[in-house]
Amino acid sequence: MSNHELPKVLVPAYPYEAGMAHGLLSPFEPGTRTLPAGHQVGSRFRPLPVEIVFEKDVAVTLRDGVTIYTDVFRPTGETKMPVLIAWSPYGKSGGTAPKTTGLYDLLGIDNGMLSGLAKFEGPDPAFWCARGYAVCNPDPRGIARSEGDAHLIGRQEAQDCYDLIEWLAGQGWCSGRVGMSGTSYLAFSQWFTAAERPPHLAAINPVEGLSDAYRDLVAPGGMPDPAFTQRLQTNHVGSGRREDVVEEAARFPHADHPVWQDKVPRFEAIEVPAYVVASYSNTLHTAGTFRAWRRMASERKWLRIHATQEWPDYYDAANHEDIARFFDRFLKGEDNGWDETPRVRYAVHDMKGGDLTHQPAASFPPEGVVNTRFHLDARSRTLSPQPATQPGEVAYDAEGEPGLASFVLRFDRETRLVGYPKLSLRVEARGHDDMDLFALVQKLDAQGTPLQQFTVPAQGALMQDLTERGASILRYKGSSGRLRVSARHLDPGLSTDEVPAHSFDRVEKLSPGEAVEVEIALLPIGMAFGPGEQLRLVVSARNLLGGMMPGTAPFVPDNRGQHVIHTGASSYLQLPVMA
Repeated sequence: MSNHELPKVLVPAYPYEAGMAHGLLSPFEPGTRTLPAGHQVGSRFRPLPVEIVFEKDVAVTLRDGVTIYTDVFRPTGETKMPVLIAWSPYGKSGGTAPKTTGLYDLLGIDNGMLSGLAKFEGPDPAFWCARGYAVCNPDPRGIARSEGDAHLIGRQEAQDCYDLIEWLAGQGWCSGRVGMSGTSYLAFSQWFTAAERPPHLAAINPVEGLSDAYRDLVAPGGMPDPAFTQRLQTNHVGSGRREDVVEEAARFPHADHPVWQDKVPRFEAIEVPAYVVASYSNTLHTAGTFRAWRRMASERKWLRIHATQEWPDYYDAANHEDIARFFDRFLKGEDNGWDETPRVRYAVHDMKGGDLTHQPAASFPPEGVVNTRFHLDARSRTLSPQPATQPGEVAYDAEGEPGLASFVLRFDRETRLVGYPKLSLRVEARGHDDMDLFALVQKLDAQGTPLQQFTVPAQGALMQDLTERGASILRYKGSSGRLRVSARHLDPGLSTDEVPAHSFDRVEKLSPGEAVEVEIALLPIGMAFGPGEQLRLVVSARNLLGGMMPGTAPFVPDNRGQHVIHTGASSYLQLPVMA
């Protein structure tokens, strides 16, 4: 089905009016100017280290005749150079908008690290122009003054970015080699664009992004959850129409609908070199980033797993240099030793300030990891290598307190978990025909105190307040997962023993007295335990992490009656234990 045949829901876009709300450079001012070294976009931003040619509001015509507008930054004195694209709907001048600078301030990220020329979550022209690169910040179709209707990821955006790549490659100053970089939406867009195989796309650097709009965004675990999607759509500002993904989720509730199939990249078609950056702690991005890493076909792909939040990691000076080495290799052709970089560099959280980072490996999970089952014991509320000799059950009130059941594993020696955990349960609903289940694997110290870890520089009272009942992408509490039991059907083509994948193409309600087996994928983990420290598995009727971002409402589950967990051979937590 073509882009135009998809039954997308299009509604009027949010109105756009240039001004400070959209950044200092939002006024429409086509033309070329030169920004001298030392120039500051604003007093709080980093002075430019080099002279930069700024081509503002350049018109680019796409294959269907639609015109989009882009800003291009390039160093002076260079004859031919590669270029990096930052593709997102966040506005090409949004790096100086108060909602961006205020967010960075809130999280303790120094806006003075950036020049103000960077798109929100995108590469900073100040750094890249000094390295001999150009940077292209487009407003995609339907955004700001760009013509057409705004879409939320899929083949349409990918084809538009394809056209932009080929237009850039044809510019007199371009070497013909184009890359993509950025976090979140700017990573999500890279999977799709690379799958279109633009001839001049030479390398990608996706830093933590979704890779399946249905499973990662609108209905994680098969639970319709529109809160963050609605927040994301407010960025679709312009004079045309915008895709209403929240309404699409209501009209098309199953993942096999063409609208959702269009929002899954063709991973098998991604063959360009890729430097993927991930974390264990981002409840929005972690599953999608690791899924893309596993499934993309490229033989030249690298993965780095860090232990913080994506924005401070992306703009860290050392990581900037690391990304530059990757692009120098594949966009400039430099023989700089990048090929000797370990294919995987992973982190291990200890939740006490002693995280390990840049642990080399040839794969993820690393060689030597053994997937080990620990069975739930209803009588002792422990996790055991052997199933209990007698079957048992644990029940909790799905609407009352505490609304959960937990099981504990105590370690008697140093132990590292690195890889993909999963939870297998045999469950029953009493008084209802469905169950929304939430699972959390957390670390406890030797005294039984739960350990948590901030992933952003700001860790003061305000951040404590804002993350007390939510903001799961900013305060890491452990590996989590969730599943609506009526959506328990597994996709046999995608599921593995390590990572169960659900089809989300049917509803299988529970009958009275029926106990069913379910598998719940938990986010990848890297965590160290010392002697006496404990792991706690929590199964709950409510999301223990709360909302994803400050101000984002937590999901309201469809739970009534009692939840029953039947213990025995079929109820276990599988953990990736390093030998």
